[in-house]
Amino acid sequence: MEWRISDGLTDYDQAVKCMEDRVAAIRAGEAEEMVWLLQHPSLYTAGTSAKEADLLDAGGLPVHQTGRGGQYTYHGPGQRVAYVMLDLQRRELDIRCYVAMLEDWLIATLNRFSLRGERRDGRVGIWIDRGNGREDKIAAIGVRVRRWVTYHGISLNVEPDLAYYAGIVPCGIQEHGVTSLVDLGLPIDMTEVDVQLAHAWEDIFAKKPARAIFS
Repeated sequence: MEWRISDGLTDYDQAVKCMEDRVAAIRAGEAEEMVWLLQHPSLYTAGTSAKEADLLDAGGLPVHQTGRGGQYTYHGPGQRVAYVMLDLQRRELDIRCYVAMLEDWLIATLNRFSLRGERRDGRVGIWIDRGNGREDKIAAIGVRVRRWVTYHGISLNVEPDLAYYAGIVPCGIQEHGVTSLVDLGLPIDMTEVDVQLAHAWEDIFAKKPARAIFS
């Protein structure tokens, strides 16, 4: 499979078009599966379950309606987005198992930074227990599947401006906050995050090593 890392900021609509094209090519047997790591400029996306009331104040940021599952989320500089295009039929995975593996991937990555990422029943994404009853979300998951090929994927907060989350109810959850690696006192750069994402991917998905292409 291909492991692609894009420098700079990638336009959201362009990324969706690239994913849709790649999904079609994978389904047709004309392209490899791909994990695509990138960053977007600051924007909000609304998943298929988004409620209008959860967009509190866009503050001039673009809001993209998207076909992934989930509700409102924020993307922006300092957040590592990983779009994952896999053939579930070939891998003999159902959707529930695939999402669980994405969760395991994030948890394994955080563990490499000595952080304990956790699932929570009824709350999508990966959470950090801050103590004294406080739990903050550090990673989001939103996927779509077309003819058994996945796209969209996960986002991990490395060093985004967390103030932008005040413009939405993230993933429809009001009673908990949002955090990042830097917010937790870990000034880790994006390159190191990418290295650990790649190692954790092999641990969880246990397939042949990905081939890296930088663009």
